[in-house]
Amino acid sequence: MVNIVYIHSHDTGRYVQPYGYSIPTPAIQSLAEEGTLFRKAFCANPTCSPSRASLLTGQWPHSCGMGGLVNRGWSLPNPQRLLPNFLREHGYATVRAGIQHVVKNPDEGGYSRILEGEKGDWNTALRATSFLKEQHDQPFFLDVGFFATHRLGDGFSNSPKNTIPTNPNYVRPPAPLPDDIMTRRDMAAYIDAARTLDNLIGTVIQTLDAQNFADNTLVICTTDHCVAFPRMKCNLTDHGMGVMLILRGPGGFKGGNVIDGLVSHIDLFPTVCELAELRFPDWLQGVSMLPLVNGADKVRSEIFGEINYHVCYEPQRAVRTEGWKYILRLHDRARPVLPDCDNGLSKTFLLKNDWELYEESKERLYNLVLDPNEVQNLVNDKEYEQKLGEMRALMLKWRKETGDPLIKEKLFDPPPSAQIVDSNARSPSEAKVMSARSFFGLENS
Repeated sequence: MVNIVYIHSHDTGRYVQPYGYSIPTPAIQSLAEEGTLFRKAFCANPTCSPSRASLLTGQWPHSCGMGGLVNRGWSLPNPQRLLPNFLREHGYATVRAGIQHVVKNPDEGGYSRILEGEKGDWNTALRATSFLKEQHDQPFFLDVGFFATHRLGDGFSNSPKNTIPTNPNYVRPPAPLPDDIMTRRDMAAYIDAARTLDNLIGTVIQTLDAQNFADNTLVICTTDHCVAFPRMKCNLTDHGMGVMLILRGPGGFKGGNVIDGLVSHIDLFPTVCELAELRFPDWLQGVSMLPLVNGADKVRSEIFGEINYHVCYEPQRAVRTEGWKYILRLHDRARPVLPDCDNGLSKTFLLKNDWELYEESKERLYNLVLDPNEVQNLVNDKEYEQKLGEMRALMLKWRKETGDPLIKEKLFDPPPSAQIVDSNARSPSEAKVMSARSFFGLENS
């Protein structure tokens, strides 16, 4: 049976070297050149716990029941559906090093062994490499979770060891942001965090290869969602949902292949099942990606995305095809929900320029071929009425088939333990955190 090494990061999106950005990540670049790079891979939810839960259950967030963040009181109703639990039942040693951000109780995660030790990404990498050097008498699933490139306070993690920090004078902020000294400084800090992440990933991959596991090990390298910049994380544009996804190993995931077909995080679980020759559990909503490396042009015609809770309640749904994107806001607020954006230099700059007064339509329709940055909303353009109807129909069909609770209700019902921040605040740390059920007047229901 094939081994699996699942390496994941916080808030990286696609902003690494093999996706064409001037960000020196040679280890990730080498992994791509040896494996398969998915150019159009997307998370199911551009917020942390729901994204990870979807990946590890093979279900859309509302289907697996992960409405918000674990650290804010959310939990999975069926943790037995997590990939580690499934693989453990099929003879795998399931081992975790580092963060997971999916279950509050570690015993529910499905890991037969958790590599304990001092906190910090470098310690995580060292524990993962130590495990790989052990003798193994059964196939293993090794989950390696790095905190980088998540923000630390208002900035990002430190530069890689013994290197000079990136000079902000010679970087360009990501597409949704204006080019300003503050946004350049923010991007330079992110680049340094990405360089650190690259060193961490390289350490694990080098050990894996040195132990002669490469031929019989599927390496999955991805992230939960895009970078914690304004209009990226917690947004259903490609700037928020787009993720790096690199697979290397048996089954055709080798040779520097580049795949342009649409794939979702929820497709990883069935891919693992097919590669490991395990039955598909009946709850899976994803599809295997193996046909793509065996010559198929596509395995999906569309992907979907959603947001329910992050720091605040901001329900939205999206459908994306090869050429079009439709986004529906399921709440009445037209102004940005500012606490759902992590604090940082870019946010400060936008706030100084009246970002909080910016208004967004309840519906958005984008031509991704002619408008890849999703700027020109065509929802009120009569020439695109037919396309708008088609995209609305695709979304409604998906929501009905997957049991989206917000078809019938206006509220994604929070658990008693869920906490929420007032949407009228500017910062996630500015407003008093309260019970979500109290906030919505549900405390006695």
